[in-house]
Amino acid sequence: MNAADDKTIVKDYFNSTGFDRWRRIYGDGEVNKVQLDIREGHQQTVDTVLSWLKADDNLANLSICDAGCGVGSLSIPLAEVGAKVYASDISEKMVGEAKERAEAVLGNTSNPTFTVQDLETLSGKYHTVICLDVLIHYPQDKAAEMISHLTSMAESRMILSFAPKTLALSLLKKIGSFFPGASKATRAYLHREADIVKILESNGFSIQRQGMTKTRFYFSRILEATRKSG
Repeated sequence: MNAADDKTIVKDYFNSTGFDRWRRIYGDGEVNKVQLDIREGHQQTVDTVLSWLKADDNLANLSICDAGCGVGSLSIPLAEVGAKVYASDISEKMVGEAKERAEAVLGNTSNPTFTVQDLETLSGKYHTVICLDVLIHYPQDKAAEMISHLTSMAESRMILSFAPKTLALSLLKKIGSFFPGASKATRAYLHREADIVKILESNGFSIQRQGMTKTRFYFSRILEATRKSG
């Protein structure tokens, strides 16, 4: 199966059964233990990124692209503290949910700006480009293309999260328990950290901060890279 097929599968999944499942996971309603674990893990990743950005104490001056924004878990709190946020997702349903959540929290506002787009069609220049928990849907060769494209839009900083390829996680995935659920409509791709770092460095970025979220069913390595001067 090629990368185009992967993208179609991801898009269809998050506009159908996947949307309902992940909307529950990213919401605050009652879910099962596995979904709760994934919800808490994802929120930890979002909180880590927010803490990094807030620590720099300049958010109100920044333009941020949230690529693969889902239901707005990161975009909305960034807009709350004054950043100018441009958020996108491949799923029309996810973007619709994000808009509703943003309006409930922020009122009628043009910030964040939400659009339905896949990563390859994004354009523009932003101080910071962020892509959380998206690379798990794409194989290594496609991930390299996407990261290169995203870095071309980042004037200063790139923040990525991905499921790290370790022996333990590879075994977990192999026995079918990596992403629990009756309908595994998308495949989970793991990525070696060294490969991701190499892609970032080849595009003129150097690693600044690193984080790791690890729960029973959720694993996410977080990297912040800044553009090298000169």
